[in-house]
Amino acid sequence: MVKLMDLCDYAPVYIRSIAPYQPGKPISELARELGLNEADIVKLASNENPLGISPKAAAAIPAAIGELARYPDGSGYELKQALGSKLGVTASSIVLGNGSNDVLEMAARAFLAPGLKAVYAQHAFAVYPLATQACGAIGVEVPARDYGHDLAGMLRAIDQDTRVVFIANPNNPTGTFVAPGEMHAFLRQVPAGVLVVLDEAYQEYLPAELRADSVAWLSEFPNLVITRTFSKIYGLAGLRLGYALAHERVADLMNRVRQPFNANSIALVAAVAALNDEAFIQRSRDVNFEGMAYLTEGFKRLELTYIPSQGNFISVRVGDGAEVFRRLLKRGVIVRPIAGYGLPQHLRVTIGMPTENERLLRALEDSLHE
Repeated sequence: MVKLMDLCDYAPVYIRSIAPYQPGKPISELARELGLNEADIVKLASNENPLGISPKAAAAIPAAIGELARYPDGSGYELKQALGSKLGVTASSIVLGNGSNDVLEMAARAFLAPGLKAVYAQHAFAVYPLATQACGAIGVEVPARDYGHDLAGMLRAIDQDTRVVFIANPNNPTGTFVAPGEMHAFLRQVPAGVLVVLDEAYQEYLPAELRADSVAWLSEFPNLVITRTFSKIYGLAGLRLGYALAHERVADLMNRVRQPFNANSIALVAAVAALNDEAFIQRSRDVNFEGMAYLTEGFKRLELTYIPSQGNFISVRVGDGAEVFRRLLKRGVIVRPIAGYGLPQHLRVTIGMPTENERLLRALEDSLHE
């Protein structure tokens, strides 16, 4: 008798070989595993806003609850109008996603196919290789330069089969940053037939002197896509909402692979309110700036080296990252091991509130001397 092949063996090899994305450990999971009180656990693993949700967003949500029996506005009209007004773009150049991960995958699905290539940097966001592999395309990882993007190396990696280049600025998990002049010069050299996806998930945390008007580059570079999110500074990570800005023809292609109703009703309402909550945004920046200074001073005191960061997180070298991560968990502190990013000796730490940052440093010092 001929042995029947298992059904899953018929799936494409490139799908079967995907290593799923590993999110930060939830507080509830750690509490169950170690028998800890959830209220005593500090989570600094997922780059969430320690201030929580934007107050204006929180106030807007109750009004949307009564309409949850109906499908959301599939076009996201009100949010696109708000984004267009704030950023100076047309609604037809905006693509909404279930988090910015969703629009990153749309860009890949619209432009990649088996045999084609995507270029990204070593130590870059894990979704880039995952989205590339899910399309059956070939990922080309360019070695990092000082933990960040080697733009010259990335240009050299582009060939006739390259269709997409992914760049995170600031980069996650290293927090490194490409200055506006360097980025603009890079865009001028990328072939017109290659899509550049500029991931700006942490753009709002940049100090004013580093913030480029990257949106203005869209009129100069039709092959540019900018992705952003409401999960970070706006505090809406649980609602999953991101967006892309692109040339209208590129946006049209991305919308063709977009799932219907991928932005839910509450997320849309909350995002419109959060977008212009300037007081909350500024307070979030201030808390981040102060927390970053506190943690870097603490790392210096502990004689630990770290990667200077422009995000709301920082990666610190601790030796055996997996072991120190485990020791921190025992002390009720969750951070992010980043061996999967090629940094096994580092841990990525989200900037928290003052008491959380203090708790992290105490637990880290104890863990290093355990």
